[in-house]
Amino acid sequence: MAKRDFYEVLGVARGASAEEIKKAYRTKAKELHPDRNKDKPDCEAQFKEVNEAYDILKDADKKAAYDRFGHGAFEGGMGGGGPRGGFAQGDFASAFSDVFEDLFGDFMGGRGGQGGGRSRATRGSDMRYNMRVTLEEAFAGVQKQITVPGSATCTECNGTGAEGGAEPATCPTCSGMGKVRAQNGFFTVERTCPTCGGQGQVVKNPCRACHGAGRTEKERTLSVNIPAGVETGTRIRLAGEGEAGLRGGPSGDLYIFIELREHPIFLRDGLTLFCRVPISIATAALGGEVEVPTIDGGRSRVKVPAGSQSGRQMRLRGKGMPALRGGGAGDMVIELAVETPVNLTHRQKEILREFEKIEAENNPEGASFFKKVKTFWDGMKG
Repeated sequence: MAKRDFYEVLGVARGASAEEIKKAYRTKAKELHPDRNKDKPDCEAQFKEVNEAYDILKDADKKAAYDRFGHGAFEGGMGGGGPRGGFAQGDFASAFSDVFEDLFGDFMGGRGGQGGGRSRATRGSDMRYNMRVTLEEAFAGVQKQITVPGSATCTECNGTGAEGGAEPATCPTCSGMGKVRAQNGFFTVERTCPTCGGQGQVVKNPCRACHGAGRTEKERTLSVNIPAGVETGTRIRLAGEGEAGLRGGPSGDLYIFIELREHPIFLRDGLTLFCRVPISIATAALGGEVEVPTIDGGRSRVKVPAGSQSGRQMRLRGKGMPALRGGGAGDMVIELAVETPVNLTHRQKEILREFEKIEAENNPEGASFFKKVKTFWDGMKG
């Protein structure tokens, strides 16, 4: 499939300024980022296409090459017949060198002007830990102990990877650059150094405990403080508690992702708690009081107005969940559920039948409904 025009990919005109290109890229990248479109597999390819387009158009030299020769400028061709004015062969080779720097810089240590190759020390990976907590724990906050599998800095070599903690030597193949170059005409191709694997340094006498990695596999027990107010999706970052770095590099971070367990009584919606409370027909009709639990373990007495129907809600101010970073608490909403009695005795049935004969005038909603039904049927007959 032919590549789309880079200007079309970003949604800008060919005469767009650098600021307009940058703004369009940010908008597209945010819209198509894979983390925000997990249910749309096509977005990953579009996201890469947007990054490729911006990588070319953000650079003045590469943009000029693209404007003259199109995609062919970066695919081994030069618009069908070599440079035609404006680019000398040396300049065009320089532009191609920049392209390879940008495309492979992250893997080969960046540009040579930033210290001559990548450092031997590599940051450790970030880690994720899924933690389930109860609603009560989310309400009050809790401190939990967790066991984290992973790696830790080797104590035998202090993370250097060399026996006795000796410093690694400069790689003789790439002279510490972490990459080697091959010249082919005006093409300059850079590859990861095969000797040091891009590290720029080699360990002549690897540590026997970690085999030169500078880290060993080890489980750790950590104490995690879960603040009050967390909810499903809350993320807690523990800096430096992830994977140990390679050969003395800094450790990654540990991210705790919170998931709330389902509660048998309360349903949470943000800071609001909902509690469905069953009441008898007599209480609903005559009114009364009902005792309800609160998330802090207490009890509250709620007055039920006479004539209450199923679904009626009453609010208890400040009895909901606390805000994560302070700022008060939400409310608790009581929803009444009028319960129909079952397994009635003979006497109870007699009382209800007697009550049924005289209750019609006390049920305005039912009387109104059946009056409308009668009018509807009469209309259909007419």
